[in-house]
Amino acid sequence: MVRAGLSANARAIIAHIGRTPLIPLPSPNPAIQILGKAEWFNPSGSVKDRPAWWIVKAGLVAGHLPRLELLDASSGNTGIAYAMLGAVIGFKVTLCMSANVSPERRRMLEAYGARVVETDPLEGSDGAIRRARELAAAEPMRFWYADQYGNPANPKAHYATTAMEIWDQTNGRLTHFVAGLGTTGTLVGTSRKLRSLKPDIRIIGVEPAHALHGIEGLKHLATELRPAIWDESMVDERHGVSTEEAQDAAKRLAREAGLCAGVSSGAAYAACRHLATQVERGTLVTVLPDGGTRYLSEGWWTEP
Repeated sequence: MVRAGLSANARAIIAHIGRTPLIPLPSPNPAIQILGKAEWFNPSGSVKDRPAWWIVKAGLVAGHLPRLELLDASSGNTGIAYAMLGAVIGFKVTLCMSANVSPERRRMLEAYGARVVETDPLEGSDGAIRRARELAAAEPMRFWYADQYGNPANPKAHYATTAMEIWDQTNGRLTHFVAGLGTTGTLVGTSRKLRSLKPDIRIIGVEPAHALHGIEGLKHLATELRPAIWDESMVDERHGVSTEEAQDAAKRLAREAGLCAGVSSGAAYAACRHLATQVERGTLVTVLPDGGTRYLSEGWWTEP
């Protein structure tokens, strides 16, 4: 119903959200298969196209968009997805984000025409969330606060799309699902559906090992604002990954698997490699949220 009211251009782009490839990754254990969902194949280049479209769709149905300006906090990828959708559908986008996000992501937002409100990098994503809430409260007649951290459309997108794609691509043979914890929508939505299909599946959440970290897109839940959509019952265990481990794993993906992936993808892959040494056999599926081209200005790519 919503798509019918959009331009042919918008419908064509939205039709290409999802259905990303599931790619075999090098495993330290020959009895363990590791598969990665390459989410940079989405139109704006990340997994966040999925929840961004479902959130925008809800806003269109409710009449908030394009009447109001979409406002949200983002570490980059969801913001880029919003900006892409805003450009093709025709609504304005304002994003609150930490001033230290990678310059590549900042330039992508500018290319799509989004407005960026920078926040204190020492406050991380929490600072951006607080600033977005302040702006929404101050100008309710201007902004619609999309709230990706609390909007139920976020996990619903993964319940309906990511989970079913993984199920079909593995013919239901996966034994473990591994996903990073940022907004937590990917893990919560995907796990909820996969558990309904396979109750004995093991779910592993990946988060930074330390409060101070450099893994953009992930949250250290013990010390940061917990997303309202977070459902701890959906995870069997949480695995902490250091920034250095995530960066090393991203380099390994590039140099051994030919996949230039981002640092949060590296964190997910590092957790999979660790898990592969702990279990005897199985099929591990993880989500690789974005590509490495959004981080190429960072020096760790060339460090030994």
